[in-house]
Amino acid sequence: MADARCYHNLPSPFPMKRGGELHGGHVAYETWGTLDPDAGNAILILTGLSPNAHAASSETDPSPGWWERMLGPDKPIDTNRWYVVCVNALGSDKGSTGPDSINPDTGERYRLDFPELTLEDVANAAHAVVEGLGIERLACLIGCSMGGMAALGYMLHHPGTVRAHISVDTAPQAQPFAIAIRSLQRESIRLDRNWNEGRYTEDTYPERGMNIARKLGVITYRSAMEWNGRFARIKLDPEERPSDPFGFEFQVESYLQAHARKFVHHFDPNCYLYLSRASDWFDVAEYGGGSVHEGLKRICIEHALVIGVTTDILFPLEQQEQIAKGLEDAGAKVEFVALDSPQGHDAFLVDIEHYGPAIGGFLDRL
Repeated sequence: MADARCYHNLPSPFPMKRGGELHGGHVAYETWGTLDPDAGNAILILTGLSPNAHAASSETDPSPGWWERMLGPDKPIDTNRWYVVCVNALGSDKGSTGPDSINPDTGERYRLDFPELTLEDVANAAHAVVEGLGIERLACLIGCSMGGMAALGYMLHHPGTVRAHISVDTAPQAQPFAIAIRSLQRESIRLDRNWNEGRYTEDTYPERGMNIARKLGVITYRSAMEWNGRFARIKLDPEERPSDPFGFEFQVESYLQAHARKFVHHFDPNCYLYLSRASDWFDVAEYGGGSVHEGLKRICIEHALVIGVTTDILFPLEQQEQIAKGLEDAGAKVEFVALDSPQGHDAFLVDIEHYGPAIGGFLDRL
């Protein structure tokens, strides 16, 4: 099977917001559909922390993508009409340059020598990809979760390059609860004896720390309503319980362990640390003299769809309302959709029955 992943070489040096620069950096991306001669039908998708650029299957790579039911021919993001680009975030380990990449100056992995990373750097790297494809102005910029924050940074740093925006379950700045959770996730990794100040190997991977970090994440990605509905207080069968008196007893514990097991060894811990901290640092208020609203008012686009879910505890609905109000006051025609889904923050990945019509309908009206 051929690899659908493409690579765009970043300008060298590529300056980073908080200092430092990259030499020989690149960004991984995938595309679907056909670009119009005037390049006027381009959509860019910026992802959450852990996904790669493979948002959907294609002829080149038929394996299902992380947004498979949303993107493709005759789907809500209809590739019969749109040319869609999805990038892997700078700093990730899914093809783009990050802490797990080789530093050309040393021939060794960057690890903690990677420059401090911000979501503005992620946005600027994505913009370089778009420019490299010959696209001067995006028909629509879609940002999901962490990618929604990067999308706000994209529009602030590159005014006039986006016509419409779809903001999905994101925030203009991290609230204390989200910062606290991510701080605990990072601490669990750094306290793992195998982390070794970032100098681990595949044989000495900080598995326990990543295991706990992923469990904490999954807990916040869902809602109490879903946990109650799926697991209640159902206990494991006696033969499934470990002999440890404090071992797993309930099905929800076993579920979290299985979910974490799928994640560890499939994501680089240093990359996780960098992207997590970049999410905490992002703050639209920096662009508005200390005011989030004034920062959002600096974004100049024509149309916006802002989607939030009532059960999201990581990026609560009031933050989606804040984005919608700021973009509206900036002059955009804004549609705000508050969905009542039990899946919490992860709803945009699984509740396509509700997210699909909202996103597809908005794009149809552009």
